Parts: sequence; structure tokens; C-alpha cells
Amino acid sequence: MTSDTKMGVRRFGRVNWLGLLTLSQREILRFWSVWTQTLLAPLVTAGLFLMIFNIAIGPKRGDVLGVPFISFLAPGLMMMAVIQNAFANTSSSIVISKVQGNIVDTLMPPLSALEMVLGYLSGGIVRGFAVAIGIWLGLYVFLGMGIAHPLYFAAFVILGAAFLGGLGIIAGIYANKFDQMAAITNFIITPLAFLSGSFYSITALPDVIRHITLFNPIFYLIDGVRYSVLGVSDGPVALGLLISAVSVIIVNTLAWAMIKTGYRLKA
Repeated sequence: MTSDTKMGVRRFGRVNWLGLLTLSQREILRFWSVWTQTLLAPLVTAGLFLMIFNIAIGPKRGDVLGVPFISFLAPGLMMMAVIQNAFANTSSSIVISKVQGNIVDTLMPPLSALEMVLGYLSGGIVRGFAVAIGIWLGLYVFLGMGIAHPLYFAAFVILGAAFLGGLGIIAGIYANKFDQMAAITNFIITPLAFLSGSFYSITALPDVIRHITLFNPIFYLIDGVRYSVLGVSDGPVALGLLISAVSVIIVNTLAWAMIKTGYRLKA
């Protein structure tokens, strides 16, 4: 054992800050270089959803949780955009590298499994937060919608991006082809997002479906963002924050374990 590796200390320190920063910068620049697709497109999509719902339902729809339906709907659409973009950022980065055969460029540098998870997550979190701020600015300009609880807003957006970013890492590692990635998105991520109270209050659901919804971590993320923006929620916000944090830890621990063991990454 050389002096560089004694006591588990690598020659550049216990944390490879330069490597972690480089991976983070790469993941952020990946989406920033095509911002019209990764940042502008979610804003347009959210705006179209709001416009279509407003035209289709209009003033006929009564208030939900004491607020106009369009106002109730807006935070849910915002959080859906956040989690979808965070998931897309991490999953696409890994699966594209695997398909193109250059995943080795990420595996070979002296990065620990934790550093790789944090590097990939940083891109998903920054992208998700940027999308959230962009959509909120649009809501503020066109609907006059502020943020009732800024700290809760930041916490739930970051936790949402970290949770789906972690799921994206897992999905990217598991998938070896684009069609496998599409199947995960279409049959797992999209249903979880749509059936999480984005478009409705769970108080309107039958008891059985409402109790099933409570096992969906994305429900707590959307409910938390709705509370942070509007000040109303379907459930206790503190409980939602706790469940969201625990979900982030569980998902990213699994992502760490998959990278640590080289599952579906190393031949």
C-alpha cells in the first residue's frame, strides 16, 4: 500500500472535488447548451396546458381547496415539469453514454460512487430548479401568482428534482436501449406524475384510490409545492417534507449501490 492510499485517503483527498465539479459542470452544460429544448420547451408546454384547461373548463369549474381551479392547477403543472426534466437529465445522460459506448469516460476517472451520484444529480437539480423558476415567472406575469412560502418552495423543488434525478440514474443504469428507457418513462414515471394530484384534489377521490395515492411520493412533492405557492394543501406539509426527504435518500442510496457494484455498467 502506497502512502497515497493509506487509511483510505486518495492522493487528491477524501473527496475528489475537481472531478466532482467537472462532472457537475458537464451535466449542467449538457442541458444549458440546448436551452430551447430543455428550459424553454417546458415553459411553453405548461402554458399550453393552462390555456387549454382554461378554455375547456373556464369559470364553470368551482374553486378547489378555496382557490380558483387554474390557480390550483398551476403549481401541479410546475412540479410535473420539474420532475420530468430532472428525470430526463440524469437518465438520458447515462443511457446515451451506454448506447454510444463512452460510459467508460465517466467510469475510468477516480470518482467514487457517491461523487458520481452527486455529479449526475447536480445537473438534474439545476435543470429542475431553473424550470421551476421560469414557470413561476410566467405565472407571476400572467396570473399575478406569488410564492406564499419561499423556503418550502425551494425545499420541495430541490427534493423533487433530487428524487426524480435519482430515479433517472437508476433507470439510465438499468436501460441498455432507448426503447427500454421509453418504456420506463411511459409506464412508470408518467403514470406516477399524472396520478399524483396534479390536476385534482385527492379529497375528490374514492377512499380506496385516495389511500393508494398516499403511497405515491410524487403526491407529497406536488402537494408541498402547491402549499408553498398558494398556502393550501391536501395533507400535512411537514409530513410531506419528511416523506419526500426519506424518498430521496432511499432512491439515491439505491443509485449509489448500483454504481458501486457496477450493475449493468461494467462488462
